[in-house]
Amino acid sequence: MDSKKELSALIIIDMQRGFLEQGYPLYCGNEARRVIAPIRKLIERELKAGSGLFFTTDLHDPDDKEFEIFPAHCIRGSVEAQIIPELVGYTAAGIVIEKQRYSAFFATDLEEHLTDLKPQKLILCGVCTDICVLHTAADARNRDYPIEIFTDCVASFDQDAHRFALRHMKKILGVRISEKEKL
Repeated sequence: MDSKKELSALIIIDMQRGFLEQGYPLYCGNEARRVIAPIRKLIERELKAGSGLFFTTDLHDPDDKEFEIFPAHCIRGSVEAQIIPELVGYTAAGIVIEKQRYSAFFATDLEEHLTDLKPQKLILCGVCTDICVLHTAADARNRDYPIEIFTDCVASFDQDAHRFALRHMKKILGVRISEKEKL
């Protein structure tokens, strides 16, 4: 690999059936499904560039404390915990990171993988912008990673919170927020 080439890590956050298919308690809505095609395009681009590919999955035990805040969702071994069919084929090209909390860094081995990969930047995409994407971005910035997010590759069930999170990540965390035309 050319040592001058900028290496990125693409972190695809919680693109699971429980968030992106109707009938589950934390379904993000039909509008959120719009991110699937741009994320596929982003994955293809980053794979061609040699970037590291990571899928996070929100997985919970039936008695998880998070269910005091949110309805029970993505129970380990359930259908809703699975990565959506539109993206599951790409998981063989990457690493799946199972997480129980909002940040992909909390109590996972993501940091070890990134230390081995040594990316110059992280690209984050997925759901929910104001929860897991935001908290992963904050933890990544605390580790001094530059971060980029494409607006057409993130979504949430709360549009006001989605917009707030994008502004917050840009102004407070220094995340580069890029429009879809740049993808």
